[in-house]
Amino acid sequence: MGSIISIVNQKGGVGKTTTAVNLASSIAAAEKRCLLVDCDPQGNATTSLGVNPSSLEPSLYDVILGRYVEDKFILETEIPMLNLIGANPDLFGAEVEMFSKNNKEYLLHNALSQFKDKYSYIFIDCPPSLGFLTLNALTAADFFLVPLQCEYLAMEGLTQLLNTVRLVKKGLNPSLIMTGILLTMFDKRNNLSHQVAEEVRRHFGSSVFHTVIPRNVSLSEASSHGKPIILYDIRSKGAQSYLELAKEIILKGGDKGDQT
Repeated sequence: MGSIISIVNQKGGVGKTTTAVNLASSIAAAEKRCLLVDCDPQGNATTSLGVNPSSLEPSLYDVILGRYVEDKFILETEIPMLNLIGANPDLFGAEVEMFSKNNKEYLLHNALSQFKDKYSYIFIDCPPSLGFLTLNALTAADFFLVPLQCEYLAMEGLTQLLNTVRLVKKGLNPSLIMTGILLTMFDKRNNLSHQVAEEVRRHFGSSVFHTVIPRNVSLSEASSHGKPIILYDIRSKGAQSYLELAKEIILKGGDKGDQT
């Protein structure tokens, strides 16, 4: 039975989609079958894997609302062990339509449960909000991972996210576990990056991954070319960091043990 890991932070620009795409790709490169689910209506994870969101039919929108033929929405990628369920702007409408459905908080959970025995890992790239799509992603997940940028006010909003998680655990998904906080956009030349990293480790201790993702231009370039970093520039610091994170996730079994 595979693990579902939601990658979540309601703040934008923290490296969430970059992490979703490149972590899934790096674990798939280790010959673990992975499925990446793009749960953001902007479709950035879809684009980052070389798929045009406007050409998607069906998309995650159809999957969530039960309008699909099984497996027609599973896309192959350039990495043999990595599949994708893509998103497009239709997903904006899903949040409205969900409210009329029975068990609306479990729609994504129900859609993905059929795949847990087919994949070692299912990663969900959440939108930059704590709206209904993110709520569905947290309800569907076994674990959640929080990318946190090493910049000013990095921890702003983290308390709100963790409070939301506690509510989800209390009412919808009591087994949800934080697999870890991932420090992103680290600039070793910048004192602020070191200060933020130290503060986060002081507050959260072993819940913070050992791996740190550096600021790396290749990561941005790879996304713009529709490729994961390991296919664009595997020697780059960004690629090596995500490969290290993949090892850390695999060795821990997806679980760093923080019950939050």
